[in-house]
Amino acid sequence: MPDRGGGPTGPRIRVGRPSRRVRTLLMTLGVLAVLGMAFTMFAGFWTDWLWYRSVNYSSVFTTTLWTKIGLFFVFGLLMALAVGFNIWLAHRLRPPLSAMSVEQQSLDRYRMGIAPYKTWLLLGITALVGLIAGASAAGQWRTWLMWVNGVPFHQKDPQFHLDVSFFAFDLPWYRFLLGFGFAATILSLIAAALTHYLYGGLRVTSPGARATAAATGHLSVLLGIFVTLKAVAYWLDRYGLAVKSSDFKATDNWTGLRYVDANAYLPAKTILFCIAVICALLFFATLWRRTWQLPVIGFGLMVLSAILIGGLYPAIVQKFQVQPNEQAKEAPYVEKNLKATREAYGIEGAQVTEYSGTSTTKDKTTLRDDVDATASIRVLDPNIVSPTYQQLQQMRKYYAFPTNLDVDRYNVDGADQDTVIGLRELNLAGVDKQNWINNHFRYTHGYGVVAAKGTTADAEGRPLFTESNLPSVGDLGTYQQRIYYGEKTTAYSIVGGPQKEIDYSDDAGEKTTSYTGKSGVNLSNPVNRAAYAVAFGEPQILYSGAIGEGSRILYNRTPKERVEAVAPWLTIDGDAYPAVVNHKIQWIVDAYTTTNGYPYASRTTLGDTTADSLTATNDNRAVVAQQNQVNYIRNSVKATVDAYTGEVKLYQWDTKDPVLKTWMKAFPGTVKSKSSISADLMAHLRYPQDLFKVQRELLTRYHVKDATTFLSGSEVWQVPDDPSNKSGDAVPPYYLSMKMPDQKAQAFSLTTTFTPNGRDNLSAFMAVDSEAGTPDYGKIRVLKLPTSTTVDGPKQVQSQFNSEQDIAESIRLLKGGDSDIEYGNLLTVPLDGGLLYVEPVYVRGGGLKYPLLKKVLVTYGGNTAFEDTLDEALNKVFGAQSTTPPPADEGGGTTPPPTSTNPTVREALADAQKAFTAGQEALKKPDWDAYAKAQKDLEAALKRAEEAQAEADKGAKASSTPSPTSSASPGAGSGGGSAAASPKPSPSPSSG
Repeated sequence: MPDRGGGPTGPRIRVGRPSRRVRTLLMTLGVLAVLGMAFTMFAGFWTDWLWYRSVNYSSVFTTTLWTKIGLFFVFGLLMALAVGFNIWLAHRLRPPLSAMSVEQQSLDRYRMGIAPYKTWLLLGITALVGLIAGASAAGQWRTWLMWVNGVPFHQKDPQFHLDVSFFAFDLPWYRFLLGFGFAATILSLIAAALTHYLYGGLRVTSPGARATAAATGHLSVLLGIFVTLKAVAYWLDRYGLAVKSSDFKATDNWTGLRYVDANAYLPAKTILFCIAVICALLFFATLWRRTWQLPVIGFGLMVLSAILIGGLYPAIVQKFQVQPNEQAKEAPYVEKNLKATREAYGIEGAQVTEYSGTSTTKDKTTLRDDVDATASIRVLDPNIVSPTYQQLQQMRKYYAFPTNLDVDRYNVDGADQDTVIGLRELNLAGVDKQNWINNHFRYTHGYGVVAAKGTTADAEGRPLFTESNLPSVGDLGTYQQRIYYGEKTTAYSIVGGPQKEIDYSDDAGEKTTSYTGKSGVNLSNPVNRAAYAVAFGEPQILYSGAIGEGSRILYNRTPKERVEAVAPWLTIDGDAYPAVVNHKIQWIVDAYTTTNGYPYASRTTLGDTTADSLTATNDNRAVVAQQNQVNYIRNSVKATVDAYTGEVKLYQWDTKDPVLKTWMKAFPGTVKSKSSISADLMAHLRYPQDLFKVQRELLTRYHVKDATTFLSGSEVWQVPDDPSNKSGDAVPPYYLSMKMPDQKAQAFSLTTTFTPNGRDNLSAFMAVDSEAGTPDYGKIRVLKLPTSTTVDGPKQVQSQFNSEQDIAESIRLLKGGDSDIEYGNLLTVPLDGGLLYVEPVYVRGGGLKYPLLKKVLVTYGGNTAFEDTLDEALNKVFGAQSTTPPPADEGGGTTPPPTSTNPTVREALADAQKAFTAGQEALKKPDWDAYAKAQKDLEAALKRAEEAQAEADKGAKASSTPSPTSSASPGAGSGGGSAAASPKPSPSPSSG
């Protein structure tokens, strides 16, 4: 084409279709792009299916998937049909001729423009709204499953006398249907109105009637449907008042009807329902009357009624009837809320008893023995000693312990013993050479359990290990020590193939292994490898030679992550803890069923209620689904995750919980019966911390049972801040074997304290029996202190410790140089009407990077002691020594046995004492070979003493001469199992 500018002409450029080669290339690239996108979506779906199948919970995947697909298509199709039908109907009802006006002439251009594409445009619009509606409906799969599988609570709400299941299971589904109906009606109304306007059925500026009769009838019907749905909404709102939250008095999330709700809002909703029904009928009547006059008047009256009856009238009732006499008016409704809240959170059986707070015994020396009978006081703080475990038992840099260890109990020599336990988990950050093979093929697992007595420490302040070394040896016997699944194991590993894994290292060098478990997904299939290469964004999975026959990929490896995946309908406790059960390391995970539809029960936010000084610094301690607002919670499931195989088992714990029964109907076969729990596992189950924290938060207000006291707010408590640090966060609950005043023997318990709102003195002490399998399990006991006198609370006790001159001076000396002081858990124990406080004090300093127990603070009845050991501190506080023989190594060092009159026994025990001392010296260096030799010498000496004493007893019995009693154990060594007079105890725990 010539240049019209008049300049020289250039070569002509011929514009035409791309060449065949280019077209073929573009088409190929387009097909490849579509196939790539399709395979990416397929990879996510396929890897999920393979994972669920590998853990034997494929039914969870399929049930969830088909439910989502069903909801997507049903509601997507309904929305598409509703909108599409109304567009089609509006087009069909268009007038044959449009008035000649500027407005219609401008619309003619649009009508002509879309005429060739009307069908495609209709399909596109309906498909778009259908996809959006379907995706939204698919997200309601939990609501649908709970509605269709709901079982009755066999409890009725106090207002409407309907079963609680209506509010928990039915009402949420009805509200979803109502919301969907509103959305479909509004979209249909908008689409129909635009279509009528486009084709002349509605006119804005054209002469003549503003709407044709057909358009009037069509839109009136849609408006009538909208108003009908509004009538249904008013009717459902009546029931919604029972689960409505509002701020009221001391409760931020008060739930249920108050006086104004029952006497103003409830009748107002009923009246508005009737008005809305009449108004809807008026809109439907326009099909015959062909006039908007009556419907518009009716709609205006409905809006005016909503303002006057639904808004102004309740405000008048609140102002002139309730406020002048609030307590009398609100009392009946507060009582309903108190009862429902206590039932919904499982605190209705909390036993609140008066407790003086001061000892009734004048002679304190007689209480010294009572301390040992009342509690096994734990001086080893699991939240502080992790660095000590790390320093003494890490063994290799690629192992690590969790920041917070766990407290459990094991049966040793026939007695339960509080134990601080941690697993030596894999720590990839400690691998010297970081590469793909090392991180995912060679370093794949941790190794062994490390455990120590919770009530003792050695002479240097180190834990007295009952299970230690690598491989671990000690009281727990034989068990599978490899840890492929743990709290710190977050990376995927590929195991079982041609590449060998590092097992552990000893003096002989590195040991290798190959995973033989059935966990994980097989990568022998090239399709599986390609899917995981795409899903994990790691192309090497597809072609690496380290993957071959037998290779399996392990992922989703943290216990909480696995339980949440196989049971997405459960809320997971923040603290999964390990236990050796039936010769296996099992992670035990507590799980909850919840709902926010329990009528009259006040709501709580799980993340806020379960927060304390530990969760503030450790995300692993936070409850899963932190933002969930609930007003009903049950610890209905106990779950286990095998640390080697990753096998997940769910056990029904609360056999009466209707929410769990509903989910068990929805996912049959996923939860085992409670009777399937073995005795060994039962011995390690305990009351969960997060449930306890929720309950203690509710009990700050709901420990009272009468409405007058609740409304006055005079008995509101608070959970005190953690006095052992300056975080300002709540004190965590503590596990402790102890005996409450009405108990005959010690029980493993979870404890906490309360202070009055805004004050620091003690108002109550709370403990829950955590001994699973016993009749009292879950029983909450609250000791309420008198309000007429003041008893020091945790913060005041801590302040008292820090302010006493002698203690302050001792602490200053301990801080000498570059040492730091760390206060352990401040334990509270009720004793003879008073309260005993015990707090271990750790020193981290010098060349050491880990804390050592150096002092113990004890106070009781105004007497305070700051001594090297717990025994010494108790003896000083009570002015007497215990007549109960202390356990070996109590509080630092070994308690020597009574001297036997048998020379052979005496010589053997002397050798045992020498061997023990040699072992302690070897630990200080540390010299593990010397320590192992000392342990063997100790065991041999104890065996000689046992045999000699048995011979002496036999001779004494034959001659009928009493034989003097001899203790056969000088104590256990630190760091390498335990030394006892009897053979190594059975690893099976007590059946607590």
